[in-house]
Amino acid sequence: MPTPTPRVSPCFPPSLRFAAFAFAAVSSFGATTPTVPPPLPAFPTAEGFGALATGGRGGEVYHVTNLGDAGPGSFRDAVAKGHRTVVFDVGGYVDLKSAVSVTSDLTIAGQTAPGEGIALRNYEVSFSGSHNLIVRYVRFRHGVTPKQEKKYAVGAGSAENLILDHCSIEWASWDGVGMSASKNITMQWCLIGENIDLQRFGCLCESDQVTFAHNLWIDNQSRNPKAKGIIQYVNNVVYNWGVTGLVGGHSAAEHSLDVLNNYFIQGPDSSAHFAGEFTATDHVFQSGNLVALGKGGTLNGRPVLDGDFGGGKDAPTFVAQVFNHPTVPVRMDSAAAACDQVLAGAGVSLHRDRIDLQLIAQVKSYGKTGKIIHDPSEVGGFGEILGGTPPPGATGDGIADAWKIAHGLDLKDPAVARGDYNHDGYSNLEKYVNELAGDFRPKAGGLKD
Repeated sequence: MPTPTPRVSPCFPPSLRFAAFAFAAVSSFGATTPTVPPPLPAFPTAEGFGALATGGRGGEVYHVTNLGDAGPGSFRDAVAKGHRTVVFDVGGYVDLKSAVSVTSDLTIAGQTAPGEGIALRNYEVSFSGSHNLIVRYVRFRHGVTPKQEKKYAVGAGSAENLILDHCSIEWASWDGVGMSASKNITMQWCLIGENIDLQRFGCLCESDQVTFAHNLWIDNQSRNPKAKGIIQYVNNVVYNWGVTGLVGGHSAAEHSLDVLNNYFIQGPDSSAHFAGEFTATDHVFQSGNLVALGKGGTLNGRPVLDGDFGGGKDAPTFVAQVFNHPTVPVRMDSAAAACDQVLAGAGVSLHRDRIDLQLIAQVKSYGKTGKIIHDPSEVGGFGEILGGTPPPGATGDGIADAWKIAHGLDLKDPAVARGDYNHDGYSNLEKYVNELAGDFRPKAGGLKD
């Protein structure tokens, strides 16, 4: 067969015409084309469908300098404009006076908050209608707020490319999280629990390409989550559900759900239905899951069977292979190993406060303690989150001077935050906040380098 003649546009200059001819000729003999580098995750440990969000990469740095509801230096002002990385010079509770709408193209780096971290309370924080968001190490605690009884702690309607990592989401009166008509979302290493009247539910997920990975769902009456879309559910721990743990879409629409290597642990308020409310339109692949029933204080899970999801008209349609394949896969461990890891790392685990510590202790009782509550006052209320002082230099470009010195960077360089000293694709600011979060590049099986 003759070698094909390359097609070269006549508008190319001679040098480019020759390059094009040479490339085509080499390609025709089967030479390997240049390798395209893989896309850069939001941060090194980002996984799943929302993992490719870039957030505020390359934009300005905005410092939250006070715990006020509004005005310069407030959280509300910080998230009102995009192309920002939001860092925190203060720690403690932000007492919201109304719901907050978060705009697009933002990184909210809660791990930068000094002391015991940052928390938002009283009203919903909404990511609805926004896209390209990275949110890490933030507590969302709704609480009992007049005329907010049917609101979420975190709302995400028609949102895209959002990753929530190591957040604590509690005390919502409807669902802790509400997602509708959204896509390319990841919730990983979050703690979703102890939601209150009226519904006491974990999450309503009516969205597609959603990853729930390495989360702790605890003391929710139901919906851990309600999986009404195209959903990946990997290495979660569900403890002390009430009526039902993991819930199917149970509607006329077709849904797909991968349930992989999760651990369901019955608590004092739990029925035996750790999975339910499915129907034939729910297409489920399940493998590697464990359930511990009996409330006896021993973690003695047995393998989950297809029949545990329901029977007759309440049974899903089981499929033979995994449906979801996000560009950045979820690093998956056995259900037993995942349980240990989730208890060690879910929620705002850099500085766990009394509320999250109480919830972790319940799980470690393996069925003996735990309570589905009606009001935060039943478990001691909000308490206090202590603030602190940011390290020297961090109140300028967001990076501590000690970190710059350790990496050979110029303290006087005004562009140092946007630089990339080791050429890995992340800016120096991103590298700094990622290291604060304890990020690493995992090997297979979730082991650290």
